[in-house]
Amino acid sequence: MLTRDIGQCIDRGELWWTIEGACRTCANVWCEQGTGAASPDEIREALLAAHGPARLRIVDAESSLVPVLRALREMLHLSLHEARAMATTLKETGLVGTLVEMQFIADGLQRRSVATAIETDETQAD
Repeated sequence: MLTRDIGQCIDRGELWWTIEGACRTCANVWCEQGTGAASPDEIREALLAAHGPARLRIVDAESSLVPVLRALREMLHLSLHEARAMATTLKETGLVGTLVEMQFIADGLQRRSVATAIETDETQAD
């Protein structure tokens, strides 16, 4: 039987992912980690299934998209077209992902003085 521990974190301004595994019947253990603008789908899906999605929104819908575009391009290494589409989503319906992913993007936007709010199932139930 294999036991896995999957997670994401923000360390020194970077989004990190980890997978640790251990066999319950033998001494085999392993660990993988990485960083980048996106975690592997396997990790994202497991975290979303376990904790539900988080939604990141821009607080002031009338604010300029210029600082948003700059932040998204810097953090996520997006093309101008990709950043523009993501900024529009942020402004209209909000981005959806894991809580750590949304916090990572919110931190980058905050450095550009863009106010954001993160909603989870728990905060929406209040």
